Amino acid sequence: MGTAQIKLPPKLIPVFSGEADVRGAYGGRGSGKTRSFAKMAAVRGYMYGRAGIKGQILCARQFMNSLDESSLEECKRAIEEEPFLLAYYEIGDKYIKSTDGNIWFAFAGLDRNIDSVKSKGRILLCWVDEAEPVTEQAWQTLEPTLREEGDGWNAELWVTWNPKRKAASVESRYRAASDPRIKIVKLNWRDNPKFPAKLERQRVRDQAERPEQYPHIWEGEYAAVLTGAYYAGAIVKAKSEGRIGRVAADPLLTIRLFVDIGGTGARADAFAMWAAQFVGKEIRVLDYYEAVGQPLASHINWMRSKGYTPDRAQIWLPHDGATQDKVFAVSYESSLRDAGYTVTVVPNQGRGAAAARIEAGRRLFPSMWFSADTTQPGIDALGWYHEKRDEARNIGLGPEHDWASHGADAFGLMAIAYEAPNKNWGGALNYGNMGIV
Repeated sequence: MGTAQIKLPPKLIPVFSGEADVRGAYGGRGSGKTRSFAKMAAVRGYMYGRAGIKGQILCARQFMNSLDESSLEECKRAIEEEPFLLAYYEIGDKYIKSTDGNIWFAFAGLDRNIDSVKSKGRILLCWVDEAEPVTEQAWQTLEPTLREEGDGWNAELWVTWNPKRKAASVESRYRAASDPRIKIVKLNWRDNPKFPAKLERQRVRDQAERPEQYPHIWEGEYAAVLTGAYYAGAIVKAKSEGRIGRVAADPLLTIRLFVDIGGTGARADAFAMWAAQFVGKEIRVLDYYEAVGQPLASHINWMRSKGYTPDRAQIWLPHDGATQDKVFAVSYESSLRDAGYTVTVVPNQGRGAAAARIEAGRRLFPSMWFSADTTQPGIDALGWYHEKRDEARNIGLGPEHDWASHGADAFGLMAIAYEAPNKNWGGALNYGNMGIV
């Protein structure tokens, strides 16, 4: 039997060396990871088939409504690049199978067909491409199906993805894993020895024209800003100007806490809070806090643990902060006052309130300095906060209400409060004792 040499990006050589249960790569566009894993899946099928081992190579994605959305074409192109693979596999319009009948490729979408994966025949290898959106439930269903093993081999899971969310299941399951049998590597365009000239031109254009998206698309970083997000450009500019970094609190100035109320219970929205100091025309954003379903006591404990005690901090609430609980006849405003805090309730701004908060936030962003270590989750929320659109009519429907909206609403409240220093909202805006410069 002859020897074939497969050319891979050097970073992938240790990934495919030795035994493993999981192999994978993550990174940005142009890294060659998809073509490399497609080719190695065909190589692994070749090795199994020639050894007389029968079974299927399952190529999966979270979303796949048809074969056009599968890895079929990528696998075909990878096979056609290697003469020995092309001689071993029979390639049809909708299938790939070995000429000896031992190996066949199957393609599946995990969002709709995850339960059917359990009933599939002998799976020798499962490669999940574009794995970022795959849910925890899907992984929990998929992994136990990879139970085949033999003399010197076992069924393996392969994963490739472009990072987007730090909270994605693939990140915590595989990228953060310490198990030596999980071999994962970061792979970007500069690691691809065959990086095409056309992609290089596109990369350079994106770096110049779309700097807010470039780190995610090309460098495999988490998506710091979403395309079309309200604060995308402002965040990119703040980073470039060094306004997201190390920011210390002035011990002589009052800490201002701006809140969006989430409520309590399993279905509650997030309770979000920004901590800032107003220093003349400069806003120093010091901290961000978010919690879901926790009682007010938990939020107060966090404030006190950070030194945001009633003698040092004052609180701004949205208009519903004055609303009484129907059962206990108390409100956030009254409860926080009972805890010793000075509280200001910002009146309801009426129709257009969301737009007013966004506009105020954009206008003030150039005056803001953020503490990177303590506000990053809040910055992530601002980078995601975007408009909901009716694509059929091509019209905007206002801000999307999702995980990012509560942090963004509290941020907007801070901007509104800064822009109205002379308004008397409940008598709490006593700037004379707040250390305003």
